[in-house]
Amino acid sequence: MARRIDVTGAGGVRLAAWEFAEPPKADPDRAAPQAPGVLLLHGLMGRASHWAATARRLAGRHRAVALDQRGHGRSDKPPESAYTREAYVEDAEAALEQLGLAPAVVIGHAMGALTAWQLAAKRPDLVRGLIISDMRASALGAASQREWADWFRSWPVPFATLADVRKWFGEDDPWVERPTPSRGAFYAEVMHERDDGWRPVFEPEQMLRSRETFVYDAHWEELAQVRCPALVVRALDGELGRAEAQEMVRVLPQGQYAEVPDAGHLAHYDQPDAWQAAVEPFLEGVLTG
Repeated sequence: MARRIDVTGAGGVRLAAWEFAEPPKADPDRAAPQAPGVLLLHGLMGRASHWAATARRLAGRHRAVALDQRGHGRSDKPPESAYTREAYVEDAEAALEQLGLAPAVVIGHAMGALTAWQLAAKRPDLVRGLIISDMRASALGAASQREWADWFRSWPVPFATLADVRKWFGEDDPWVERPTPSRGAFYAEVMHERDDGWRPVFEPEQMLRSRETFVYDAHWEELAQVRCPALVVRALDGELGRAEAQEMVRVLPQGQYAEVPDAGHLAHYDQPDAWQAAVEPFLEGVLTG
């Protein structure tokens, strides 16, 4: 069972945080500190449930909580709300403080990874370790934003069934190079049923607004300001190239590098065993260091 905990984010936006497993039990015979906190941040269009497998694996030694970020999942999606970098970072700050997780390891995928390292640079007191999964520090540019806008318009919404969702995103989407069932399953998790069929739980316009706040700029300066141990995780078939990943490790004051073989952009979701094997040594070092 997943337990939902509401958090109040920047500007009063209600955010849904989720625990997918019971936190570690305290030893009644010892006045031991609480289990180390972990905050999991999904990427653009994602939701907390995409971290469920990771959260359950971490639960033996950590208190792992995944956040539905503003505009995503079960969190509020106010049309006039700020979908800025500052708002996303302030939301993560609020989650760490209100959930009592800090100082925590913050694990982020894609846009969530950018939020994680911006948070670590801004509030080093809240972050004891950082895991960056498949997010570039370089600017992506206007062409990339146009491609995303065109891609959203290509979605054949509404989908008649969830099977149609899985097939389109796993096979028929022009962005798919080869059939990828896990990609179809990933997108099926961000759909909900409406009167006319299945549509995304988010508003595509809000996703584009969120994305335009980071694609035009590089983020190397903030990366260099991260003082805690940080792991850059590269999926071999993902969006982060080897040279850029290694440069990110060099720029990070305490940077480390790991790879997930035979995985694409959604490595933590479609290859949970390999993902866990890549990050576990780093987590162990942060926990015992």
